[in-house]
Amino acid sequence: MSRFAEQHAVTFWEEPVYPDGLSEARLEVHRCPTTGVMVATPHLPGSLTTEREQQILKAQLDVYMAGRADNPLVCWYYTPMMLPFSEHLVADCIIYDCMDELANFKNAPADLIPLEQDLLRQADLVFTGGYSLYEAKKERHANIHPFPSSVEVGHFAQARDPGVDPADQAALPYPRLGFYGVVDERMDLELLAAVADARPHWSFVIVGPVVKIREEDLPQRSNLHYLGGKSYAELPDYLRGWDVALMPFAINEATRFISPTKTPEYLAAGCPVVSTPITDVIRHYGGLEAVAIADTADAFAAACDAALQLSAAPASEWLVEVDSVLSELSWDRTVDQMLEQIEAILGHPAHVHPIVSPVVWSGERPKAYDVMIVGAGFAGSVMAERLANDAGKRVLVVDKRPHIGGNAYDRLDEAGILIHQYGPHIFHTNSDEIVRYLSRFTDWRPYEHRVLAAVDGMEVPMPINRTTLNMLYGLDLKTDEDAAAYLASRAEPVQEILTSEDVVIASVGQDLYRKFFQGYTRKQWGMDPSELDKSVTSRVPTRTNSDDRYFTDSFQAMPKHGYTKMFEKMLDHPNIDVLLGVDYSEAQAAYPHDQLVFTGPIDEFFDYRYGKLPYRSLQFQHETIDAPRFQKVATVNYPGLDVPYTRITEYKHLTGQDAPKTSITYEFPSAEGDPYYPIPRAENQALFKKYEALSLARPDVVFVGRLATYRYYNMDQVVGQALATYRRRFAAAKEPSVLSQAGGVLPVRAIAANG
Repeated sequence: MSRFAEQHAVTFWEEPVYPDGLSEARLEVHRCPTTGVMVATPHLPGSLTTEREQQILKAQLDVYMAGRADNPLVCWYYTPMMLPFSEHLVADCIIYDCMDELANFKNAPADLIPLEQDLLRQADLVFTGGYSLYEAKKERHANIHPFPSSVEVGHFAQARDPGVDPADQAALPYPRLGFYGVVDERMDLELLAAVADARPHWSFVIVGPVVKIREEDLPQRSNLHYLGGKSYAELPDYLRGWDVALMPFAINEATRFISPTKTPEYLAAGCPVVSTPITDVIRHYGGLEAVAIADTADAFAAACDAALQLSAAPASEWLVEVDSVLSELSWDRTVDQMLEQIEAILGHPAHVHPIVSPVVWSGERPKAYDVMIVGAGFAGSVMAERLANDAGKRVLVVDKRPHIGGNAYDRLDEAGILIHQYGPHIFHTNSDEIVRYLSRFTDWRPYEHRVLAAVDGMEVPMPINRTTLNMLYGLDLKTDEDAAAYLASRAEPVQEILTSEDVVIASVGQDLYRKFFQGYTRKQWGMDPSELDKSVTSRVPTRTNSDDRYFTDSFQAMPKHGYTKMFEKMLDHPNIDVLLGVDYSEAQAAYPHDQLVFTGPIDEFFDYRYGKLPYRSLQFQHETIDAPRFQKVATVNYPGLDVPYTRITEYKHLTGQDAPKTSITYEFPSAEGDPYYPIPRAENQALFKKYEALSLARPDVVFVGRLATYRYYNMDQVVGQALATYRRRFAAAKEPSVLSQAGGVLPVRAIAANG
C-alpha cells in the first residue's frame, strides 16, 4: 500500500480497538509520515452488540467517504470480516487479497466462511499469498492470481553490515538461532523444546507477540529467550546477531497454505534458514543451499548444525544464489503485476484517434525521434501506438523482418486462404480492457479453438476430458464425478512434484502420460518431461467434464480481417514511422533517438556477454490441399514419436473462409532458428537473471515482450504487459486522475481493509 500511495490516495481501514472506559465511538485518522497512507482506526465501546457495532462502523465509513474526490474507487479486502459494513460502497474494483486460509486459524469467527463466499462472489480480482493457497481457491473465482511473499531487500540487507546488537539480545551467548513473527498455534512448540534440549549450548531467540495461546504454555528452557514483539524497523538489528534463522512451524491446518514472508526476509539478511516442510517454502526455496527442510526434531537439529557451518563459511556462492532469487521478489515487481490486473478491471472505453494518414513504410523521415522501438510485433506495436497517440511522441519502429506483426503476421496464400506464417495464433483473454483496446483496430470473428490428438488410431479431444477417457478406454463415464474418480484411480503418488513428468503422473498416471505428453514433449522441447520444469505440462489442464474447447477464457475470437490488418491500423499514425528489413544495430546510429524500447532477445542486446539464452524454435511446412476440408478441427496434435511434426493446423476453421481448396501447416520443433519458446529450466533462469541485472543498469532502455523478458506470454499477456509498461515508464508523469486513452490508471481514491 505504501507503493500505491506514492501516486494515489490510499486509506487503510483497521480493525476496531476497544479502549477501557470509552463511552462514545470515534474514528481516529492519521497520515503515516513515512508512506503517506491514511490510517483509519475505529475506537468503539466494548459493550456493543455485533449488530450495533456494524451500524456504527458503516456510519463512520460513510462520514469518512463523504466529500471525497469522485475518482475510481478500489475496495481492497484482507479479510471478509470487513464486508458487512462496507459492501454498500459503489466500487469500481473489488479485490480480495487472501493472505491465508483464515478459516483454519484458531478461534476463527463462525461467520467467516459465509462472508468469504459473499466476498468471492462480489470480487473482481482475487490475489492469494502463495501458490498453495492459489491452488486451493483457483476453482472458486474466474480471475485469481498468486502473489507469493515479496521482500524489502534493502531493509533486511542492513543486517549483513556491522551495527548495533539490541540490548535485550546483546548478552546472549553464541551461536544464536532466531525466529521472529507471531507466536501462536502455528508454531511447533514441542519441536522448539526438543531442539533446545538437544543443543543446550545454543541460544534460541524468539521475537514476537504471543497470540491465541497462553504464555504459560510456552516451553521454558535456560537457552530459550522470548523477547516479545518488535517493530519492523528493529528487525534487521536482531537478525544481524543471528547465525541461523528458524521457521519451526507446526504442520497443521493453520499452516497448510502459508507462504511465509519471513523466508525471503531472513535470506535478505544473510541468514541460512531451517524450516519444517511448509509446501510453499519447499516450492520456492527448497532448491537453495541456504534453506534446509526438516520434519523431525533430530533432523531439525542436524539441519541447524549444517546451517551453522554454512553461516560460518565465507559468504560466497550461497549468497550469490540467494541474491539471484531475491532479485525477482521485490515489492515493486509485485505492485506492477497487481497494477496490471487492476487496470484491466478499471478499463474505460478508449478514445479513437482519427486516421489522418497511412502508416509510413518508407520515404522522408525526421532527423531525430523521441523513441526508437525495436520490433513490430504485439509489444512493439502497442508501445508505438501508445507513445504516439497518448504521449504525442515521434516514434520509429524498426524490425529486421520484412513485415509488421511479428510472429502473429498472417497473409493470403496462393489459394486465397489467410494463413499464419509462423503457426496458428488463437486470441483468447479474460481481460475486458485488452479486448477494448484491440477492438479499436479490428472487428472480431467469434471462434472457439478445438484440438484433437491422434492417439491409438483415434482422434480424441485435447485437453483430456470425459469424452477422451470414454473413447480411449471404452468407458461410459456420465458425470464429472465419474471422470474424477476414474482419473484418481489412475493417478500415481509422486513424493515431490518437481518436473513436468511428475505433474502429469500425479494427476492422470503413466498410461495417459505416455499417450499424450511424453512423446509430444520430447519432440517439442528436445528433452524428456522429467528434465523440464513442472510449468510446462501444468499449462495443459485435465478436465472431468465434456468441454472440448482448448481455452476457457471469457473472450475467444479472431481478428475479422487478420492480425496484419489489425497491426496496420495500430501503426497508422502520423507520429509513427516504420522501417522494415533492417537490423536495429544499423538503424540505431542512422536515426538519433532519446530513448530505446527493445522487444528483441535480451541476450542479443548485450552481445551474448554471458552466452546465449536457450530457446526452442519451430520450422513450418505450408501446403495447399485440393479439397474443401482436410481435418475435423483447426488443429490435430501428433504426440507419438512415429512422425516428426507435433501438429497440423487447417486455417479455414479459424477464418471461416469458403473456398474450394484448403491450406494447412505442419509444425516441426527445432533446436535452430528464430527464438520461440524459452526452455524452462532453472539454469536458464539463472542465466537470464544475469542479463536482467544488466538491463536494470540501463534506464535509457525499456525491455518489454517475450524475448526481452525471457518469458512465454500469450498474446493478450504481451498486450497487457506493454500497456502496463507504457503507463509505468512513460505516462507516470501525467496527472494521476487523468485516464489514458487505453484505459484506466490506478484510482486516486482507494480503501484497504485490514484484518
